[in-house]
Amino acid sequence: MKSTTYLQSQEDQFGKFIASRLELGNQQLPYEFSERLRAARTRALASRRLPLPVFQSAVDPQLQADGSVRMPFENKGKEIYNMFVSFIPLVCLVAGLMLLYEFHNDQSALELAEIDSALLIDDLPPQAYSDPAFIDFLKIKSTQKD
Repeated sequence: MKSTTYLQSQEDQFGKFIASRLELGNQQLPYEFSERLRAARTRALASRRLPLPVFQSAVDPQLQADGSVRMPFENKGKEIYNMFVSFIPLVCLVAGLMLLYEFHNDQSALELAEIDSALLIDDLPPQAYSDPAFIDFLKIKSTQKD
């Protein structure tokens, strides 16, 4: 098992250099000051950010569990199949929306044709054509026939 190693940055090296210099001067200070400095160092170390460990895999990613080597282009067929299958719901959604749009247009065209045929067949006075409720009356009349 490999251990994780931390890469020391320049900031860490500089900090260790400063700490070693301060430690030399710390030996000449009275006990009270040295205890305050120790407590401050403890708080500073507790609040610092630790670098993320660098993990190394123990197994080469190209090797299979049985020891065989997997070639990078071996699973291209599965990738293409998965990509094709993922587009099927999108195609179905678009086709459904197109069918709904066509059905709605056909229904509105049929309603307008019924109103026009009712207007042409019936004998009505000219004032009826200018009445705003006349189209609603025709719609109600055409639904009662069905």
